[in-house]
Amino acid sequence: MADTPLTTSPGTAPTAAAASVAARSPLSHETLCWLALALTEGLGPSRARKLIEHFGTADRVLQASLTELEATGMRAVSAQSLAIGKSLELAQDETARAAQAGAAIISLSAPDYPARLREIYDPPVILFVKGSVELLSKPGIAMVGTRHPTPYGTGMAERLATDLASRGLVIISGMARGIDTASHRGAITAKGKTVAVLGTGIDILYPKENTRLAEQILSLGGTIISEFPIGTSPQPQNFPIRNRIISGMSAGVLVVEAAEYSGTRITSRCALEQNRDVYAVPGNVTNKNSWGPNTLIKQGAKLVATWEDVWEELPTDIQDVLRRTANESPAPDNASLFPDDGPSPHEQKLLRLLKPDLSTHIDELVEMLENEMSSSEIFTALFELELNGKVRQLPGKNFVKAF
Repeated sequence: MADTPLTTSPGTAPTAAAASVAARSPLSHETLCWLALALTEGLGPSRARKLIEHFGTADRVLQASLTELEATGMRAVSAQSLAIGKSLELAQDETARAAQAGAAIISLSAPDYPARLREIYDPPVILFVKGSVELLSKPGIAMVGTRHPTPYGTGMAERLATDLASRGLVIISGMARGIDTASHRGAITAKGKTVAVLGTGIDILYPKENTRLAEQILSLGGTIISEFPIGTSPQPQNFPIRNRIISGMSAGVLVVEAAEYSGTRITSRCALEQNRDVYAVPGNVTNKNSWGPNTLIKQGAKLVATWEDVWEELPTDIQDVLRRTANESPAPDNASLFPDDGPSPHEQKLLRLLKPDLSTHIDELVEMLENEMSSSEIFTALFELELNGKVRQLPGKNFVKAF
């Protein structure tokens, strides 16, 4: 449950404005107060938490007079918003918008707030959640990387996510283009669980082409979360901010591909500051996307080639939880992204020609096989290989072998 019945702090009574707003709200009074603080202009998560520490509860912050609020050193605009009830009105409006978007709201004080996330230096005071709230406290691994991966990077992300998700780990990523998308898809391939952390409001999916992906995440029991208010557009500054949530919820962060200057560096730094393990998939030293993971490996990150490399570094308590879960579930397929259905002779010829890290245009394939297969046979074989997940088609009728 994301909320509890309406309550007030012992020895206190809500103001008339608070009581009026809370009476109309489906949230608990405590959560409503936390939401009001989160929406107060000029406050921010850190100041909101310090205010609660100073006054004792979120409710008492909202009961404080303008003089008492200003005495804490907060900005005048923040103090006035709290004192005159504007923050509470904003919270009520936000509650209605969240309900319309089908999102639950959980506060930092809620029992189902992610335990690992609560441990970091600057946890969000409010989370908007679509899907399973319980999933947020399950053991998970963050997977991050470039928005412009190579076929090798995409294939490795999908394979590792599939293998890890099939063994019970929740895959946590940001649903951005590239490695994030591949990681979520890998978890979906395994029919496992994945959490998408948005840099927008929970009602705005970005990029839009991942709308279908979001539906798949939720349909398989996954979760989409955001700390940003309903209707928040994809503003560039929001994505680095949300990265601390991706790393904060996880047992470790796995970097697949990342250039020298990328948001992935921020996530990796957050992971180190939060005392999380950092893993990295090595890449071709001549490719700019390999700079990030290769540098992290030089600095001590765990080199990852298979899911076992991640598993053996997990804390013992997490391994125990995953083993218990595995004992209660059917055994996963062995570490392979795609089942081997026995390719036909035509398909085998194509698989021998295609590379996982180098795309080949359809015209080149037709030319190379002109003495062995007709163009229609090539098209049919490619179609079957795509259906079986052995080949991926890239833009412009280019093909690569899948991992």
